Amino acid sequence: MQNTATVNYHIASSEPQAFYIDADGETGKLLSPELVPTQVRVQDLGDGEVSVDFVRDSVSFVRNTSSVRDFGGSDDWQKTYDEELKQLLRQQLGAEEVVIFDHTVRTDDPESERQPARNVHSDYSPSGAHQRLKDILGHQRASEWETGHFGFVNIWRPIRCTIQSTPLGFVLPRSLGPKDWVPIELIYPNRTGQIMGLIPNESHEWVYLSKMTPEDVAIFNIYDNRGLASIAHSALDMAGGGNARAPRMSIESRTLVKY
Repeated sequence: MQNTATVNYHIASSEPQAFYIDADGETGKLLSPELVPTQVRVQDLGDGEVSVDFVRDSVSFVRNTSSVRDFGGSDDWQKTYDEELKQLLRQQLGAEEVVIFDHTVRTDDPESERQPARNVHSDYSPSGAHQRLKDILGHQRASEWETGHFGFVNIWRPIRCTIQSTPLGFVLPRSLGPKDWVPIELIYPNRTGQIMGLIPNESHEWVYLSKMTPEDVAIFNIYDNRGLASIAHSALDMAGGGNARAPRMSIESRTLVKY
């Protein structure tokens, strides 16, 4: 079944575009480039009419139960959760080595410092991915990884309760072209990165999985040096989704995978 949602596309511009994170030295302050709110049709994968596969579509949904129940407070949970995710990627992707370098907990609440990302994007441009590889591994080890097959893969999971609003949606790579992407700078207080934003195109095929629980995870490709497509994604503001009993809470984990 198809539903309707609002997303925020980027725009095509000859001028540089950027997000400023923790702008003016204020934690959580975000300055955004121009975005275009757009209504899109989204296919619910839960209906079984459409399926996705990581190798073909750059995204897959799997059942995976975590022993971690509380992702807040101290960082005591991270070692356990990291090991669970490494095992998951070995099983699902045949990963030889996994480096987990970031966890982001988001809450769909105006008071939250980290709200769902509502711009249609992928986390790295090709140049941004290779720079981030060096940032994480150092130049020597990064050079070794670059001689083989590696990728950036994200894992997204609801926490605490079933997703009732603002699910995570994906644009199937087969439905977009190279000209749909635009580079967007990420300006941090201590470094600069680069993501790819997506501009509107009526041919885009949007999918999501409704009513995801903490036992459901989305595994999706951000960059692959052997050509697997990067997948655009965004939080979806669903039509009629404003009456949720609990705000969406989720954790997104960013990983480096050596195949």
